[in-house]
Amino acid sequence: MNIPEPAKKVPMLFRAQVGGRCQVQRLVPNADEQDATLWASEWVEKTYPQLRETAEFMQTRTYNLTWRFITNSGQDDGVIRPVIGARGWPYYPGSSMKGIFRRACTPEQRDRYCGKSVNGDFQPGILRFHGGYPTDTAWTEDLVDIVHPQQDWQVKSNHKDGGAFIQISLSQPELKFGISSNQVLEDTEWETIWQIWEKALSTGIGSRVCAGYGQPEKHTGNVLYKTRLKGQGQAAKLIDGTGEFRANIFRAGIRGHALRIFGGLTDAKTADGIVNQLFGGIQGEAVIGLLGMSFRVLKNHPGSFGRGGYIQPTYNLEGELTWLLAKNLPNSEQEQALKKLIAALTRFAMVFGGFGKSWRRADHRLFYEEYYEDEYKSLIGCHWQWLGERSLIQDVQVRKLEQVAGFIKKVRQIAQDWLVLQGITTNTRKIAPWREAWHQDKVQVWGREAVNAEDSQAIFWLHGAYQEEIRGVQPKGSIYKSSLTGKMGQIGRLWHRMYPVVRLVKNPQDPNGKPLAKPTLKYLEFLTIFPDNSSESRDFLRFLDAEQSRENGFKKLW
Repeated sequence: MNIPEPAKKVPMLFRAQVGGRCQVQRLVPNADEQDATLWASEWVEKTYPQLRETAEFMQTRTYNLTWRFITNSGQDDGVIRPVIGARGWPYYPGSSMKGIFRRACTPEQRDRYCGKSVNGDFQPGILRFHGGYPTDTAWTEDLVDIVHPQQDWQVKSNHKDGGAFIQISLSQPELKFGISSNQVLEDTEWETIWQIWEKALSTGIGSRVCAGYGQPEKHTGNVLYKTRLKGQGQAAKLIDGTGEFRANIFRAGIRGHALRIFGGLTDAKTADGIVNQLFGGIQGEAVIGLLGMSFRVLKNHPGSFGRGGYIQPTYNLEGELTWLLAKNLPNSEQEQALKKLIAALTRFAMVFGGFGKSWRRADHRLFYEEYYEDEYKSLIGCHWQWLGERSLIQDVQVRKLEQVAGFIKKVRQIAQDWLVLQGITTNTRKIAPWREAWHQDKVQVWGREAVNAEDSQAIFWLHGAYQEEIRGVQPKGSIYKSSLTGKMGQIGRLWHRMYPVVRLVKNPQDPNGKPLAKPTLKYLEFLTIFPDNSSESRDFLRFLDAEQSRENGFKKLW
């Protein structure tokens, strides 16, 4: 009996990862169906609708993860996809669970619970780790996850190499973890065991925990910096066209700013190395970073923008951003310096830009509403602001234009202090040759105070003339679609930010004099410019310089 194309009768899960058979990681532009989508649908279709009941001898607890969760099975070359366990369900292996539990123990706890070596023989511990399974079938939704490498494209050069690829991960799963013992234990000791597990879980589980994957809702013991934010912008679009807010935009954005700042203090190789030390990466060999990240969404109102084929998914949310210590440091001095550094980098990102798609632009829906009179235009920009009394008092370090230069100096000094602790001498005469290295010879910051959202000036210059032609008196000035503002396939050299002004006022009800944070209608309008040798760049900077004498014109701040 002849079967036509028999290879296509084999489920995708069992096919070789080669062209023409199955390539889960490959994103084919404009394809009717991706291999990953078919792979996931075939997998879900054959899984059992539920798991067996948990054995009575096992202690269990359930935890929610904030975003996505990856466990790489390692079974397919070049493909990141979950470990598949009982009844076809994905799970977190007991061996992995034991590994991170062991690291969270004291030496005495480690020997008792996980085992030890005695006279060359291994003596098992009293605990058995049974791993973690999803609690319901919600794990079957949104399995196909898209990854977009952006670092070199955003910071270093104008040339975009490579593209997106696909991995399989679980979206915001609720996982039940199981532990048992070969001894009868008191309830108080079980409580200690679960406290150790929660400490271990705080470091994140699975792969890419430093980027926000596999992070629990609550963290204990290893928090470096925590703040609350509010933001809106364009959400990432998944393969099926639906939108998703991707928490790793914070790590990507702040890692990029770390590259810019260190690139303005030392040479490219050293800057790359120090950023890999902080965030993880590959520079000759794989490096596990010092910093982990978690973002917990508190409120989200997803939506859409546009009409017809121009509809884009959007987010409008509030959340809590947490930076975590992922590895032990040699001393408390380095830990305190790291706390200052990640706080400074986060505040720097908030002052001069945003996070996610189109972060170099202010959200046009807020500051240039007329731009969308044509409903078939793409959404441009995003808008982020601090949220909550603590953040508005402590994290807002720039409340007026005169504070900008001091703020930048402080951020660079904190970064320089970190370099010194790593035994690195800064050399600002030999800096990274990147497009956006943050050095006084390569970047300028201009600013003005806008009385309200409608008072933005620069947002109009991004789409039209900043200076109208007067025949015989002055030429037309425009940066529209220039190397300064960028165009399709080219990152520009100008950031535009509308930073909300928050004042501090006296609190008459507080005898200790603690101030109150008072949001206003005003904004600090910033232009961050990395000039090039183009005539548009030179002419625009001359225009800004001439505008400084005008009452409400831009002033050069740095």
